[in-house]
Amino acid sequence: MEIELFQLPAGQPLAAAYSDRTDRNVINLFGGHPEEEESWRARAAALAANADSRVPAKALADTLRSYNARFNDCPEVHKGIDAIGEGAPVIVGGQQAGLWTGPLLVIHKAVTVIQAARFAARKLGTPVIPVFWIAGEDHDWDEVNHALVATHEQGIKKIAMDRPPGIRTSVSQTKLSKEAMNEAVTQLSVSLEDTEFKQDLIGHLATYAESSETLTEWFAYLMGRLFGKYGLVLLDSDDPSIRRLEAPMFKRMIERNDELEEAYTRGAAAVRELGYAEQAEVAPGGANLFLYHMEEGEQAGERTLLFKRSGRFKNRKGTLSMSREELLGILEKTPERFSNNVLTRPLMQDYVLPVLGTVLGNGEIAYWSLTAEAFRTFGMQMPIIVPRMSFTLIEGAVAKHMAKYDLSFEDVIFRFEARKQAWLKERDELSIEERFEEMKLKFAQLYDPLIEMAASVQAGLAELGVKNKRRIAEQIAYMETRTKDAHAQRFDAALRQLERISLSLWPAGKPQERVFNLSVYWNRYGTEWIGDLLAIPYDPSGGHRLVYIN
Repeated sequence: MEIELFQLPAGQPLAAAYSDRTDRNVINLFGGHPEEEESWRARAAALAANADSRVPAKALADTLRSYNARFNDCPEVHKGIDAIGEGAPVIVGGQQAGLWTGPLLVIHKAVTVIQAARFAARKLGTPVIPVFWIAGEDHDWDEVNHALVATHEQGIKKIAMDRPPGIRTSVSQTKLSKEAMNEAVTQLSVSLEDTEFKQDLIGHLATYAESSETLTEWFAYLMGRLFGKYGLVLLDSDDPSIRRLEAPMFKRMIERNDELEEAYTRGAAAVRELGYAEQAEVAPGGANLFLYHMEEGEQAGERTLLFKRSGRFKNRKGTLSMSREELLGILEKTPERFSNNVLTRPLMQDYVLPVLGTVLGNGEIAYWSLTAEAFRTFGMQMPIIVPRMSFTLIEGAVAKHMAKYDLSFEDVIFRFEARKQAWLKERDELSIEERFEEMKLKFAQLYDPLIEMAASVQAGLAELGVKNKRRIAEQIAYMETRTKDAHAQRFDAALRQLERISLSLWPAGKPQERVFNLSVYWNRYGTEWIGDLLAIPYDPSGGHRLVYIN
């Protein structure tokens, strides 16, 4: 397997400054860096010293064991859970539960979690367990309900599942019909080309659909199938058993909510002072917590964001209102009604798990920067922030075509259309563009004197002449376009090869990992390529790699 390093364009300056270690002030904001060995040792020592301030290791292990026994029942996983029960630290990364795991970046994040855990274990000489935090508590259905696949007709197809009728609740609590799930699998089967691996892919998706009631469960079964043998432990953030473990931290968040809000405000100010933009909004009066609205009515069961207004906790519309004491009373009886937002989740994750390091993408690194003050306010220490590794899979046929047309990956990203047009122009033995340009110039030279002559007869004819000239010029341009198109059709096979390169590597003008679902590559190559990614030398700073697969 051939691998090349490639520096993708930096879309998030703060994250780039952290990953590349170009701004010490940013690293200090987080407290350390995974390339610094002392950061690992200091964090491990802090976890050992503060074990009593987290969820008890045995209770955590019992909860993880119960969940993984259903979705991820592998010996390597249970061995890791046993180690967690004995106090082993973890590397954790998380993502929303997308359809069939969502875009490839989810696979890349799981790979990084496992790789980072192995790396940390070697550094510390002690077991470090990889954990994947499934963000089942999120309720943005449109972000997770679809998969994008490359079809056998060389296009991109979106396969989506509509939200079932009812209130807007979490993904883990949104029940799906078997008919809808089977229809999605059927659409996928029709869209993908027939290969030796297709039956295995479709068979697994259909089997897991039969055993699942929600998108989160379907996601968990697939992640277990793909990564269980590598020891990746799964956790659903909306699991009621996890909620009961989280109750003491929710209590602190409610009781000290004003302090927490002030901490996030200071964190945002610190980021701005370093010259970076805030990735997440720190809303004035935001409680940064969600509550499931269980009272009768049309909102019953809805996941509702809480705000502080006039000394009470309310929803955005003010139709829900309760005192701090009332909120604490609900927590004591039914902790499963609470969930975190993007800013409180880091604190909760660190309370539930002995987090040595957390794997984050660039956007996540940027918004975690806002939480540094919140960690300190609660007497906690931020874990090591581990940049996610990313990959572009380059198939054998695509690599062959790139060599044929002398295209680099950089060409595909930044100047593909220009290179394609240049290739066509080189084969334009008729000099179509030059001859049309010559014609346009001659036409103007011949027609402009006619306009002047007509205007000398009657002034109003000048405007008519200009309009008429424009219409003729448009017709010449139309003829040029049609001629170029007809010429390009002579190279239809070559153009299809060029378009396949672009579609495969930079689909819809975006990185491959943010578009395509893993089913595309499972269908073509099975699942062994995931093991190949896990064999790539680990880089604590993340980075991007071009991976050639066959």
